[in-house]
Amino acid sequence: MFSPFLGLLTVLSASALCFAQNGIADPELGRRVDTLLKQMTLQEKVGQLVQYSAGVATGPGTGRADYREMVQNGAVGSFLNLSGAAKTNALQRLAMESSRLKIPLLFGLDVIHGYHTIFPVPLGMASTWDVELIEQAARTAAQEASVEGIRWTFSPMVDIARDARWGRM
Repeated sequence: MFSPFLGLLTVLSASALCFAQNGIADPELGRRVDTLLKQMTLQEKVGQLVQYSAGVATGPGTGRADYREMVQNGAVGSFLNLSGAAKTNALQRLAMESSRLKIPLLFGLDVIHGYHTIFPVPLGMASTWDVELIEQAARTAAQEASVEGIRWTFSPMVDIARDARWGRM
C-alpha cells in the first residue's frame, strides 16, 4: 500500500540525491533531511503535504479562518493565492518563530503575465523571438513577486484545450 508519507520520503530523498548529483546542494543535505524527518511527528509530516488557497481563490473558498493556528501547529506547508509582503511575512514569521520545527512556508501564485508589471501572454512573448526580452520580462516578474514573498510561480504556461468548461480557454 502506498502512503503519502512514503511518497514524501521518496520525493525528499530523490530531491536530495538529484541536488547532490548536480552540485546544487552541499553533501550534508541528505543527513539534514533524515534528521528533520526523524524529529517530525506524523501530524507534522501530513502538515507539510497540506496546501490551502488562502487569497483570491480560483474556485470555492476553503471556509477556514484558522490559518495562523495551523501554521503554528505545523499543520500546513504551503499556500496558493496569498500575496503581499505583509501577509506572507506575517505567516512566515509565525512559522519560523512559533512552530516547533521552524520549517518555512512556501507561497505560490500564478505569475503568468507578470506580477505588478503586466506583460503580453507567453505565446505573444514567444512570437517576438526576442529571447533577451522574454528573459527580462520573466526576471522582472520574478523580482516583483519575490519582494512580496512569492517564491513559487506558475509561469510560463500553456493551455491545452481538453474540456470547454476549463476557465482558460
